[in-house]
Amino acid sequence: MIELLLSALLMVATNGLFSPQGATKTKAEKREYMGTPYTDSVSALSIQKIPGRVKCALYDFGGEGVAYHDSDNKNNGSGGLNKGPGYLNNFRANEAVDISYTKFHDTIDNSCYNKVQPKIDQLYLGWTEPGEWTKYTVEVLESADFRVGVMYTSNRGGAIRLCVDTNDSTSLLDIPTTFNAADSIAWRQWHHWNYVDSLTVVHLNKGKRVITLEISEQGNFNFDYFEFQKVR
Repeated sequence: MIELLLSALLMVATNGLFSPQGATKTKAEKREYMGTPYTDSVSALSIQKIPGRVKCALYDFGGEGVAYHDSDNKNNGSGGLNKGPGYLNNFRANEAVDISYTKFHDTIDNSCYNKVQPKIDQLYLGWTEPGEWTKYTVEVLESADFRVGVMYTSNRGGAIRLCVDTNDSTSLLDIPTTFNAADSIAWRQWHHWNYVDSLTVVHLNKGKRVITLEISEQGNFNFDYFEFQKVR
């Protein structure tokens, strides 16, 4: 009887239905990631590197369900809010991820309510909603612990998660609100920029890694970049 029980448990474990501490990976986790790093002749001549900044608008090629998941199929920034010709107004306009860029006319992104002043014409990821995610294939130049900073706006606070490859993720990371009641222009609450230089610390192994930004709680963030600095 004991031998039969042990045999049954082994069969269940082999089929992935039993896994001590969740160690067994799902079929989706085992599947090879098919996205590729974003490059173009203007913003990204080569793969993004760590240590350094990972620019959020430069998520991978691969499309919905592979390189990103968005809650609708419309880019609300490029080709939507941002009218007219040019690289910035139409950046990745045929993809669902919502992309815009910092504007200094009419004190949109350069107002006195910024905690940290952004640069002009910086592409950023916006219109974020819980459940959305974007992937970034990066080259880590050396194995090390890295302090993660973020340049962002947050109308109401919330939380995100950063995942490395398929089996290494951070806990929920709190994103402080940048809401300022002193600003009487309601839409500009989405344009109060701030930089947090120590959001978390992650260990990254040398080589190509896939980092996933997951929007977990509240949403309504704009993300310019995440900065990875080696912990000395």
